[in-house]
Amino acid sequence: MGKVKSAIQMLIYLLRHADAESYAQRDAQRKLTVKGIDQGARVGRFCKEHDLVPALILASPYERAKETAFLVGQELGESPTPPEVEIAPFLGCGMTPETALDRLRDHSHLSAVMLVGHEPDLGQLAAHLLGSTTHCIHVRKASLTLIETSNFRAGAGVLHFSIPVELM
Repeated sequence: MGKVKSAIQMLIYLLRHADAESYAQRDAQRKLTVKGIDQGARVGRFCKEHDLVPALILASPYERAKETAFLVGQELGESPTPPEVEIAPFLGCGMTPETALDRLRDHSHLSAVMLVGHEPDLGQLAAHLLGSTTHCIHVRKASLTLIETSNFRAGAGVLHFSIPVELM
């Protein structure tokens, strides 16, 4: 008799970009402020101190999200297995939960992935994973949320924590 394949377990870290400039010629070009640079590094140090190291960091192509992701990756760079940072166009503003889960399936072989993106997209993804039919979750700038799932569908997630950067 063959083995029954166990369910895939993935930790999904949701990280909204850190504080950014309020204006640039194009929204996608907005860079982190000095405060945002500090926030990104703080999140990375928190992750390192608490052994919250994803196998992969996927970042929106928007400048503020890329900068946040690379700051976190830099802080985790001395970890035993530092994560790679990849730019993921699907994480740009306007991402849907269905698109995110579809793209995460491509990484189902990994135990943990961090998504660095935007609001309201990350809040909608969190609500979707937790089974809410309303968009009732707001992900604050530079806050870190951890949801575990064994199935990439609505309601299949378990919330472990959501921590604002001020508490890191």
